[in-house]
Amino acid sequence: MQTNEPLNTASIQAFIQQVKGAEASRSKDIRMDITQAKNLAFTLGIVMARLNGDLEQLIANKSNTEETVEVQLDGGSGW
Repeated sequence: MQTNEPLNTASIQAFIQQVKGAEASRSKDIRMDITQAKNLAFTLGIVMARLNGDLEQLIANKSNTEETVEVQLDGGSGW
């Protein structure tokens, strides 16, 4: 099922900001509650599924077209 529904990537952005903050403060780890982890996992799953669908559609469209390549040999006379 193809959908053009916009993706809510707020949980991915929040995770990236959390990692940047931890790196800036030289922390060795980050922590998130189960709700944040669940939202991040679901968002990543949706993003990956959308990308996979886009890739499958691209491959299906590409295989329906034929490409003709023509090669002419002149025996090296143009050197």
